[in-house]
Amino acid sequence: MKHSFIKTKPDSHFPIQNLPYGIFQKNSQNPRIGTAIGDYVLDLSVIDEAGLLNGTGAEAKKIFSASTLNPFLEIGRPVWTAVRKKLQYLLDENTPDLRDNLDLRSKAFHFLTDVEMLLPVDIGDYTDFYASKEHATNVGTIFRGKESALMKNWTHLPIGYHGRSSSIVPSGTPIRRPLGQRKPKDSEYPVFGPSTQLDFELEIGWFIGPGNTQGEPIPVHQAEDHVFGLVLMNDWSARDIQAWEYQPLGPFLAKNFATSISPWVVPLEALEPFRTKGPKQEPEPLPYLKQTKDGAFNIDLEVYLTPENAEKPTRITKTNFDNMYWSIAQQVAHHTITGCNIRPGDLQASGTISGPNREERGSLLELAWRGTEPLQLEDGSERSWIEDGDTITISGWCQGEGYRIGFGEVSGKILPAFSEAKILGTQPVKI
Repeated sequence: MKHSFIKTKPDSHFPIQNLPYGIFQKNSQNPRIGTAIGDYVLDLSVIDEAGLLNGTGAEAKKIFSASTLNPFLEIGRPVWTAVRKKLQYLLDENTPDLRDNLDLRSKAFHFLTDVEMLLPVDIGDYTDFYASKEHATNVGTIFRGKESALMKNWTHLPIGYHGRSSSIVPSGTPIRRPLGQRKPKDSEYPVFGPSTQLDFELEIGWFIGPGNTQGEPIPVHQAEDHVFGLVLMNDWSARDIQAWEYQPLGPFLAKNFATSISPWVVPLEALEPFRTKGPKQEPEPLPYLKQTKDGAFNIDLEVYLTPENAEKPTRITKTNFDNMYWSIAQQVAHHTITGCNIRPGDLQASGTISGPNREERGSLLELAWRGTEPLQLEDGSERSWIEDGDTITISGWCQGEGYRIGFGEVSGKILPAFSEAKILGTQPVKI
């Protein structure tokens, strides 16, 4: 097993086998690209300037001084692979180039606790799928009953919708409870106010690298060549707003107010040792969706809820990404089968990830069964929905032999809703 001269513990999310990419900022310096190794971020612009990334195909483009990962995403897999191999070589415990250059090391390495992690990509389009059969079945059972849980089209194609990229935020960004219309069961008409059924959705997203020409679909066997890497995601959802607005066109305001993602993008190549088969698909997909190689990944996922001022969090979900019915490749292929062009920096996501057991459900809608089975928390309180002051934290990793390929975490704390009085005009609104 490879080891780095930067020591990492077995449960570290960022060993030499991982090397995720992100955008960091220290003090007032310009944002730039780094990779995580142990407790440190390695400034790739510094080692690139020193000539250590020569021969990768990236050195002439100065992409590591960019304030987003977009230029790196555009460049494609041959360069991604070359840079990854060079970084693993440079960080190896037996390679002296960086290990023994103490002056360069002092400039290139920063403690993760000393930097601010920013949104890694200037996100263009954002598409959210609905690819977990267990989640779709649970939601269908709640709203339509067990006999009509899955819609007839669900096992034939990956369902998705176009989301809002402007409100995607990095981990740690506070989330304000949304306002909107909702229709109480005992009311003939809708009311306006803060959502009372705020929820999280445990998801994984992936960033697109090179895109396709409009009018030319991406075949399923080539789809992963267009995928740069993966992030954790929380697609915050206002269930009461959604229940009133979604017919007949689907989610809108219930999901456009915020989506949180983790700051580190784990390269698809780092996940190769954890590739697995995934669920059996019945009926057999149509030929354009038929994948010949294993398309799932064994990624452990956990969700914690921490009430404001609580001494400890409560783990409310533990599941795995290998439960997903539709694979990443199938979702990319389906997205482009019409000739839709995807572009570098586009974000696509899995939809809520749920497993077959209650503790594997990826949303409070399912965990508390739409409020009828509240969760018991460590501090003695109950939750059917997220309350003001609550923090939701998602973590994920692949467990190797003696190491982990981790995603870090994505978290967000819920703030009270914006003042209704300001919206209604009885208080001035600051523009």
